[in-house]
Amino acid sequence: MRFAELWTIARRDLNGRFRGLRLLFICLFLGVATLAAIGSLTTAITQELTDRGQEILGGDIEVQLSQRLINDDERAAIAQMGAMSETIRMRAMAQLPQETLAQRRAANAANDNGTDIGSERVLAELKGVDDAYPLYGQLVLADGKTVGAPKTADEIYVGEGLVDRLNLKIGDNLRFGTAQFVISGIVAEEPDRIGEGFTLGPVALVSLDGLERTGLVQPGSLYEAKYRIRTASGADLEAMTDRLENAFPIAGFEIKDRNEGAPGTTRFIERLGQFLGLVGLTALLVAGIGVGNGVASYLAGKRSAIATLKVLGARSRDITSIYLMQIAVVGLAAIAAGVLLGAFVPSIIIGLAGDILPVRPGFALFPLPLLAAAAYGLLIAIIFAVPPLARARHIPAAGLFRGLVDAGRGAGWRIYLVSALAFAGIFALVMVTARDPLFSAGFLATSVVILLILAGLGWLIRFTARKLPRVRQPLVRLAIAGLHRPGAQTGALVVALGLGLTLFVILAAIQTSLSGEITRSVPERAPNLFALDIPVAQEDTLRRRVAEIDAKAEVNTVPALRGSITGYGDIRVADLEELPEGAWFLNGDRGLTYSQDLPQGSEVLEGEWWAKDYDGKPLVSIDMQMAETLDLDIGDALTVSLLGREITAEIASFRQINWETLGFNYIMVFSPNTLADAPHSLAATISLSETGNSQLERQISGIILELFPSATVVEVSEIITEVRTILSQMAAAISIAASITILSGLAVLIGAIAAARQSRIYDSVILKTLGATRRQILLVQAMEYGLLALVLAGVAMGLGLLASWYVMTQIFEFGFVPDWTIVLATLFGGAGLTLVIGLVGSWPVLSAKPAQALRHL
Repeated sequence: MRFAELWTIARRDLNGRFRGLRLLFICLFLGVATLAAIGSLTTAITQELTDRGQEILGGDIEVQLSQRLINDDERAAIAQMGAMSETIRMRAMAQLPQETLAQRRAANAANDNGTDIGSERVLAELKGVDDAYPLYGQLVLADGKTVGAPKTADEIYVGEGLVDRLNLKIGDNLRFGTAQFVISGIVAEEPDRIGEGFTLGPVALVSLDGLERTGLVQPGSLYEAKYRIRTASGADLEAMTDRLENAFPIAGFEIKDRNEGAPGTTRFIERLGQFLGLVGLTALLVAGIGVGNGVASYLAGKRSAIATLKVLGARSRDITSIYLMQIAVVGLAAIAAGVLLGAFVPSIIIGLAGDILPVRPGFALFPLPLLAAAAYGLLIAIIFAVPPLARARHIPAAGLFRGLVDAGRGAGWRIYLVSALAFAGIFALVMVTARDPLFSAGFLATSVVILLILAGLGWLIRFTARKLPRVRQPLVRLAIAGLHRPGAQTGALVVALGLGLTLFVILAAIQTSLSGEITRSVPERAPNLFALDIPVAQEDTLRRRVAEIDAKAEVNTVPALRGSITGYGDIRVADLEELPEGAWFLNGDRGLTYSQDLPQGSEVLEGEWWAKDYDGKPLVSIDMQMAETLDLDIGDALTVSLLGREITAEIASFRQINWETLGFNYIMVFSPNTLADAPHSLAATISLSETGNSQLERQISGIILELFPSATVVEVSEIITEVRTILSQMAAAISIAASITILSGLAVLIGAIAAARQSRIYDSVILKTLGATRRQILLVQAMEYGLLALVLAGVAMGLGLLASWYVMTQIFEFGFVPDWTIVLATLFGGAGLTLVIGLVGSWPVLSAKPAQALRHL
């Protein structure tokens, strides 16, 4: 036949509502839309971060220092690079003045309502800026005004978080350290907020003169100074940063340019996008099974038409062409619809997400992720739709009479070769587009292995059911026979049910582990308060005043400094083209301390701790994981830059750190004679005798801030709240992505039921003719699905726990502490749900009337 004739037959035979091929359409549509949406959203956010690099960083180049300001020589060198803006940022306590508290208490007493007046103090990010701030972007207040630095030293702009927590308004007074400020604006948009990184509190902006008034910037105080430069157009940023680093090799500069304005945020978004994209691809692979089932079911319903066409002289090639056209039309329509939805979904997500996302990009089309999603959909369609189509072409004309029992011929090695090449294309596309090819390859291979395990289990169940001895109960015998009879969809059902139950276990285990991470990470005797920037000379005063309020309170203090690692062994960090895998501690500043005794929560695994009266060459003890990452040995050198001076110490020991103590855990602890002479302050943990006594916590916090205005007090509950929010968002992202895979698994289940419907109708009609009731037929199918669910529950538990353990421990690097009660309840609840879906999908079989069905068989 000619193409026009074949197309006419295909078009007339194809129902306008895609009847019979809806499963094909739904599966491809879901998978492609998911991939397109994830890819577009990830690209939109990362592109926005790149486009706004100058604004996010605050300049074309940023030079960051910890615990010190630049000297005159450094200032002159930086100023030569372009226009410069200076900012100083630190954590500090925002406090209501005593007169304000007195007024609120009086007003509360006058109203006689006995309510709490609210917070008296809140941890904030205090930021001093100069007159040139911001070099890029705009600082916008809540009233819509665009401003620069506060005009006077006693003015302050505060973030909305401070306003809410302290019940503030414009014109109110607020105290930081020894200075009192008047609120002259509420910050609505801080241009370099993302570039500042993770913060524990809302922002408060003052001028540099205003920051000096607070008295918080002292030798040893923990603060960051940033110097942003706006360079000339077309300047070579890499050459400029290299010259600055070479001019001041031991200054401890951390230098970034606008191309990496928020490297941590960009890296997180890219990794999360890759992970979710791989989950989406797994969903599409699962949906591919539904595609195959849908095509097989559709062609099974077309057996009479195929046989009739062959009787009228149609060749196998003509049959293939006709139904290939139909499948191509439906498949391409599904892919196009999925791509179209995926292009618009990111805008909806961005609108609903609010402030959860780091940036709010506008609507834009990104061709690469959309084309990649379409390519994945096309390759999946080839892999799973072509084999059943190839088998259909071999149906002989006699199939008109014996099609229900004639298994027909296989697809042939050429078709399987095409499918293999299509899968190789998917693998190649994953490798080309992946940020981490090795991780992507492992994830994809694991997904395929799980599918193969489930497929192999389906074959094993059919084989075992066939070899079982005949049981006496007829309904049980029919249920077992249904697992291996001709046309049984046991393999597809095992994949669908097994995958669905496995995903239920994975979701339950990950979510309960993330929730349990908080409980597990907070020991029974965790500190209640952290106090920072305590003067060294005032340690005894701190202990005495805390004891006056709570005699049983425990106070633990450690010296607190900040420095960066500049060398290890005979390697200079600046000379490395790429940091070793897992060497996060080589990026930026790290906390440093010294101690005469082995810190609490640490255990020496190798080497020795120094003597209490040690006064020899500089020594350092480091975390064992750090030593393994950098391939260090006892006796190797470690060099750090501290306050513009390099200090080289010999590694004396490796330690195992118990991070779960919530105490001060430093990966580097130096001998006292190494750092004791450097300007520094103390950090303290305070464990109260009564856990959860918020009034006692507030009382001690007030005393500490009264004694030491430059100090910062952090409640452990605040940190836990922040961490809980982050973990909840991670769990939500995983749940959403996995839900798509579960939907694909349900589509596979529906497809398997549809593919077996014709043969089940035949069985049902025969049984009804022999006197079986609907209840008995339903009971047979319930036992069949129940047997599968029972067998698969154990397999799903094993696979789900293994996968969730890998995600928690290897990807997120958390502990694996699932709630077994919830996991088991979810598993059996999922089994019950899939059983109900299977029975509901079988209802048309029960409704088939013998006379009508026999006329169409």
